Amino acid sequence: MRIHMNILLLSICAGWLFSCGSNSTQTADEKEERNAAGVENTEEENKEGEEKVILFFGNSLTAGYGLDDPSKSFPGLIQQKIDSAGYNYKTVNAGLSGETTAGGKNRIGWVLERQPVDIFVLELGANDGLRGVDPAETKRNLKEIIRKVREANPEVEIVLAGMMVPPSMGSAYANNFVKVFPEVAKEENVALIPFLLENVAGERALNQNDGIHPTAEGQRIVAENVWEVLKEVINEQEK
Repeated sequence: MRIHMNILLLSICAGWLFSCGSNSTQTADEKEERNAAGVENTEEENKEGEEKVILFFGNSLTAGYGLDDPSKSFPGLIQQKIDSAGYNYKTVNAGLSGETTAGGKNRIGWVLERQPVDIFVLELGANDGLRGVDPAETKRNLKEIIRKVREANPEVEIVLAGMMVPPSMGSAYANNFVKVFPEVAKEENVALIPFLLENVAGERALNQNDGIHPTAEGQRIVAENVWEVLKEVINEQEK
C-alpha cells in the first residue's frame, strides 16, 4: 500500500517483530505495565522497532513506467524481499520518469526535506546517456547528489546503480559513459550495482514495446540485481 505525494511513491511499509534474545529484553506485556504505571521508556527502548528507510531515487526504471501496478517495480519487489528476510526497513520509491542527473541534482533537496533516509539507492544516468550528455557532466551531477545526501545524513549508506548505453550512441561515447559509475563508486566510497539491467537489456521478451523499460518479469530480474548488493549493505548496517 503506498501514499502518493506528487512524484514521491511510498512502497508498502511492513512491520517487523523483534525477538527477545536476552533476559534483559522487556516483553511487550512488561512495557505495557510500565506505561500503565506512568514509567517512561528509555531512549533505547523507544528506538527499538523503529523502521529504517531505503530511498530509491531514480527515473522511469525505478518508477515502474508502463507497469499496471507500481508494486511490480523493483523497489516494490525489494520490499517483499525485505519483509521475507525479516529486516525492519521500508522502501520509498522516488522514481520520476524522464529524470536526468541534472534534474535529480535539483530535486534531491526537495525529497530529503520530506523523507529521512538510512540507505540511499541512486539510479540515474540512463536518460543522460540517451540524450548524449557529456559523461563528465553526468559524473559531476552524481557526485553532487551523493554530497547532498550525506550532508542531510552523514550516517547514510549509499548504493549506486551502474548503467550502459546502446551501441548506437557510438563506441567512444559508450565506453566513456560506462566508466562513470565505477569511478564515482570508488571516489565516493559507495556500493555499486555493476549494471542495473544485467540480463534484461536487449532481451525483447523482458522489455516493453519501447525496448527500454522492463516488463514485470524484467523488473523481477532487476530486483535480483539490486538485492545482490543491497542485502550486503543492509547486513553491514545491522551489525
